[in-house]
Amino acid sequence: MKLLIGAVAAVAMLSFGVAPGVAAGAKSHRVAIQVDQDDPAVMNLALNNAANIMDAYKAKGEDVEVEVVTYGPGLHMLRDDSSPVKDRIKQIADASFPATIKFTACGNTRSGMEKREGHAIGIIPQASVVPSGAVRLMELQEDGWSYLRP
Repeated sequence: MKLLIGAVAAVAMLSFGVAPGVAAGAKSHRVAIQVDQDDPAVMNLALNNAANIMDAYKAKGEDVEVEVVTYGPGLHMLRDDSSPVKDRIKQIADASFPATIKFTACGNTRSGMEKREGHAIGIIPQASVVPSGAVRLMELQEDGWSYLRP
């Protein structure tokens, strides 16, 4: 009986043009990408990785979440006044659907930069601030996220 029900479900999915990976229970993918260098090449590589990952899973009809976590000198990636890639971040964020992409800035790094520079540091609108970038990466990995460092 189970075999018959499975066969009927498979025929129904094929009849309606639904790929098996899109069915309920399809695997969801999650990756945290670390940026800790003030280097436009590293920042662009991280963005290339994020875009390629989202495109690959979009083509498969599978869900993917990407979080780019910046800290230390890498915070410049998300600084409103010094990001060499902020226009590209906006493009990627705007085009990410149905994937999800987040950009996370380290609050510890931001506070240190504000003290050294003597003024508040703005973060691009696509980003949010967490207390610690390093802790955020640890928590994501502890929650089963894959980790990538370009």
